[in-house]
Amino acid sequence: MPQATPIPSDVVARIARVEERGVNATLAFEADTVLQQARALAERPETTALDGLALGIKDNICTLEYPTTCASRMLEGYRSPYEATAVSRLKAAGGIIACKTNLDEFAMGSSTEHSAFGRVEHPLVPDRVPGGSSGGSAALVAAGAVEAALGSDTGGSVRQPAAFCGVVGFKPSYGRVSRHGLVAFGSSLDQIGVFASSVTRAASIVGVISGRDPSDATCRDLDPVQPALERRDLRGLVVGFPEEYFPADLDPAIRAACDKTIRALRDAGAAVKAVSLPHAALAVPCYYVIAPAEASANLARYDGVRYGNRVPSHELFALYRETRGRGFGDEVRRRIIVGTYVLSSGYYDAYYGRAQIARGKIVGDFAAVFDDGVDVLFTPTTPTLAFKAGECVEDPIAMCRTDVFVCSANLAGIPAVSLPIGRSEGLPIGGQFMGAALADELLLDVAHVVEGLIDGAEEAR
Repeated sequence: MPQATPIPSDVVARIARVEERGVNATLAFEADTVLQQARALAERPETTALDGLALGIKDNICTLEYPTTCASRMLEGYRSPYEATAVSRLKAAGGIIACKTNLDEFAMGSSTEHSAFGRVEHPLVPDRVPGGSSGGSAALVAAGAVEAALGSDTGGSVRQPAAFCGVVGFKPSYGRVSRHGLVAFGSSLDQIGVFASSVTRAASIVGVISGRDPSDATCRDLDPVQPALERRDLRGLVVGFPEEYFPADLDPAIRAACDKTIRALRDAGAAVKAVSLPHAALAVPCYYVIAPAEASANLARYDGVRYGNRVPSHELFALYRETRGRGFGDEVRRRIIVGTYVLSSGYYDAYYGRAQIARGKIVGDFAAVFDDGVDVLFTPTTPTLAFKAGECVEDPIAMCRTDVFVCSANLAGIPAVSLPIGRSEGLPIGGQFMGAALADELLLDVAHVVEGLIDGAEEAR
């Protein structure tokens, strides 16, 4: 007997209600497409791991059901001839691709205000930003439209919006999840990550999408991430909190929520101690040299000849100029210019070469702490609460600072997760845990315990 249609009967209505509110979290969503997938699943005789779970997919991850635009006029209407490995694995496990989610164009931004198709509103406070670049995915999960969504995390683009919106956001170790079908931004930094309403749900998604993939040469030859989630306490674990991540100007409410979390860690049996990551201050400048450099190379292919919507011209260089000038938004053009500059003759060693040296020092800092007996690190996810829309758009430095606690995990290639640990005036506060490279299972186990200890909806005091 075929099983009943496994998709929740109201998921289509839930997504539609969010969009009717003007959140603008989706770029592609069709009820018929969702229901067709549900009917196909209902014909399967076997039970599926995800049991018809409806999922949002960030629109820089290739799908067959919907276009993949990267929120850019350059790829408006583009349909990929193949789907990402992560997407195909979700479908094989019974997941339903419910919609494509809005993002900062080509994943370049920290507020989802740089989409060519309009900004995403915060799901709780409309005049605030949901974070970025995966703001649409975070907003949909926070609004209860879907229970989980995929995002991409190049410099914190899963964890920062998860913190702003009050959901779980997990970035795996580099190489644990295939990047095949993820439109490249910074190839040494990019990683597909997961948003979910709980750590248990996030772990179930990660278990499906992770593991070796011959289609991605950077994917590690390892089994899928499968945390036990059986810990009841944290006895025997050492949790470090880096002093550099708790500056004097940290938002008082965030500091209070972190202090409460540290007390809960101690009460659960963990040994909590202060540690140092001495090169932490280099993370943001290092990231904003390496990421634009890699982006300038990756986006060179969008010229109207190989890829991208073409602006016709009778002269080749005019075609390139007009296609890229009209196709890319201001933020993408800015990063391409920066990246091209730091890779140019005479400046490569002064900028890109030095950034790679700094990256090595950051990697070394993390390795030294974990080699010294620390199991996981705890930090704030963001230095501030979700800021008002438009507040940082004209100030790239202020926007960059929102990534100060999250981009280092990408530079080091380590796993990291953001959890809701409190609220201030109704706005969520996120706490971040980071683990040693490839220690994804341990990190999720710890996050699962902490989730049970902390009331993420409680006002910070």
